[in-house]
Amino acid sequence: MDNTPQEEHIPISTVDSPSVVLELIYQLKIKDVMTTVVITGRKEQTMRHIQALMQENRITGVPITENHKLVGLVSIDDIVTALDKGFIECLVEERMTRNVIVLQDDMPLSFAISYLNKYRYGRFPVLNKDHDLVGILSSTDVIRSLLVEMNREVLRLEKMQKDAEAVSSSFAEMEFNVPHYDFELAGKASTEIKKALKQRNFDPKIIRRIAIASYELEINLVVHSQGGSIHYSIQPDKVIIIAADTGPGIADVNLALQEGWSTANEYVRSLGFGAGMGLANTKRVSDEFSINSAVGVGTTVRSAVYVNSSKDES
Repeated sequence: MDNTPQEEHIPISTVDSPSVVLELIYQLKIKDVMTTVVITGRKEQTMRHIQALMQENRITGVPITENHKLVGLVSIDDIVTALDKGFIECLVEERMTRNVIVLQDDMPLSFAISYLNKYRYGRFPVLNKDHDLVGILSSTDVIRSLLVEMNREVLRLEKMQKDAEAVSSSFAEMEFNVPHYDFELAGKASTEIKKALKQRNFDPKIIRRIAIASYELEINLVVHSQGGSIHYSIQPDKVIIIAADTGPGIADVNLALQEGWSTANEYVRSLGFGAGMGLANTKRVSDEFSINSAVGVGTTVRSAVYVNSSKDES
């Protein structure tokens, strides 16, 4: 495990991949994919000891921990530098990399793919909510898991296709509760509405726009509200999404609609959320969009996507 840039990247896009792959990478969590057996070192050990660990276990990096907390990392590049400059007998704490980019175990797999492709690192340490080191995630872990899950998905889609003719495409209502800060279930409602629309043979482009609006509104409820609900109304000519919460409300709606504006705290940002694109993205993919909010009362967002809409998603 190292944070040294690599030439290879995962040939998977979190935007342009086939819908089956997109569904999987947003549904799976990093903890479903990561390697949980982690070879670690201690800061009082020498760089030569870490070199031996790498050789013995055929790995290219070692996380340095103290009481299960990640305090640094020694990569193969650090070892090469230590050998070249005569630091190989130095203590790890003197030569380890301290600023390590990490992932959190309850993040969607999509974040891991984005990190791997953005930073081109071989693998990332994975922490839990208590900031304990609980795993390592590499591009190999991602690809292996996706192959297994795609096989299951193919079997599911085949069954769904057989059942599709028996499912009515008429009016239907669906509603889900969305608890505050429940990242474990974040995305569940969006996954269910996509399944319902696929069963009704909606145009994949329309499903994709509805899924984007649904996911952004659902994550907003998790991150910014005190909890709420998301309601779907599947109608013959459109799908309506209503996300409602009971607080804290938005002081300046126009400002909240600006791309990049966010009130997310440091904890939320550390998980990869709070980029300030949720409402902007929802409005972009909607044929109808409205928001009503009052400070201390709550917020209701309504998005509608027409079944026969030709609106460009971009």
